[in-house]
Amino acid sequence: MRLDKFLKVSRLIKRRPVAQLACRSERVLVNGRVAKPAYQVKVGDLITLRSPEWEMTVEVLALTAPRGDEESMYRVVKLERKEEEW
Repeated sequence: MRLDKFLKVSRLIKRRPVAQLACRSERVLVNGRVAKPAYQVKVGDLITLRSPEWEMTVEVLALTAPRGDEESMYRVVKLERKEEEW
């Protein structure tokens, strides 16, 4: 499954165009490397989502899930809030 589609289906990102933009803006890493929207996600991949306020790393557990149980597709490994620098 494509990375942008996985992010949308798993509901880590709400819409696919937003997921594509996040990938192109180098805010999505897979296994520590910047990934393009067409990257083929595999079970066991570590996906890191970065924003100015936080950083979240998830492990891919499945590529499909029953409707309404999208959270079973991944496991949060790390959720870190970034501190403001003054």
